[in-house]
Amino acid sequence: METGIGRRIAYWRDRRGFTQSDFGRLMGQSRRWVQDLEGGHRQTDPRLSVLERAAEALRIPLERLVTDPAPEPPVQNLPADVAALVDSLHTPTRAGNVVATEDLKRRVMFCCQAWESCHYTAAARDLPSVLADAHRTAVTSGEAAVLQSRAYQLTASLLFKYGDLARTPAVLAAERALIAAESSGDAVAIGAAARRVARGLLHQRRHAAASDYATTTAEALRPDLERAGAAGLSTLGMLYLVAAVGATGGGRTPQAVSAATDRLDEANEVAQQQGEAAADFTSFGPTNVALHQVDVLLRLDDAWSAAEAAQGIDRAAVSSLGRERQARHLVTTARASALTRRREDALRDLLEAERLAPQEVARPSVVQLVGQLLELVPSPGPELRGLAQRCGLPE
Repeated sequence: METGIGRRIAYWRDRRGFTQSDFGRLMGQSRRWVQDLEGGHRQTDPRLSVLERAAEALRIPLERLVTDPAPEPPVQNLPADVAALVDSLHTPTRAGNVVATEDLKRRVMFCCQAWESCHYTAAARDLPSVLADAHRTAVTSGEAAVLQSRAYQLTASLLFKYGDLARTPAVLAAERALIAAESSGDAVAIGAAARRVARGLLHQRRHAAASDYATTTAEALRPDLERAGAAGLSTLGMLYLVAAVGATGGGRTPQAVSAATDRLDEANEVAQQQGEAAADFTSFGPTNVALHQVDVLLRLDDAWSAAEAAQGIDRAAVSSLGRERQARHLVTTARASALTRRREDALRDLLEAERLAPQEVARPSVVQLVGQLLELVPSPGPELRGLAQRCGLPE
């Protein structure tokens, strides 16, 4: 099997919204078999019979697998304010000023609130000047160093929203957040910054390293974080949650399921101590643990169980969370619905996510999901076509 055909199969599988496990089931094969097929390593298979079955499963003419080049994805650029934030990470910080700590705190909190409300470009617009002033002010006190760390944490989280377009500067911001936090000696700041570093490892596809790092950090900081009240418990719980996500990186194996379940159980234990009184813009609590369980099941190629778990979560509890967390969960449930052939439910959740947080739905990975849904629906209605148009997709 030549590599070009493998790439085309991978392209159309992705366009149809199938995971490798989904496609393997349609072909009567394993996920590893699909990986080998797409990687061009199945030379011994009867070429024509494999292609005919693949074309039928993907609902495309056989010729498309044989002759069509895989279409290039549409070019996407960072929003102007986000691109300016990226640029600011590489400009001299001497442009900043030493400011009063209370003034710096107010500005950092404004950016955090903009983030939680999913006004990402508004946060990006203010962050360059906040980072510059925080750099100059951080040397004056431990509190100012914590604020510098928080500003870099927010920068990392915001840039991670844009996937590969901003992955490298996001990782840089996470590392700077950890350096600032360690200089302050504040356990909550260190734990919160370490969570962004772990997320950077996830975005670099170093899932096992992310899980190990987050778990080790949680265990090391746990005594101090438990003494720090709601902010400490929220930070501790979120470290376990990112560790659970990292544990899914190798696909659905008994070891991955066990490790992810253990981390979710540890997060739930912390959540039971804390209750729903989330702190530090984390939305951490029992409900957020339940939302992560849905995400973990989906990442473990079990979309049916993910959809079932989502239905068991109290909607009122979800609506009490921040808009950013609500919108992310809706995108997750939309993915699960698309993979389980419930396309009307997927569209409903995407439209609700857009109502809550238009900038969340404009992110590259969500736009890709909308494009996949457009391919999966034989005759897209006006709601789906309108959503695709607002996402910048061709009609």
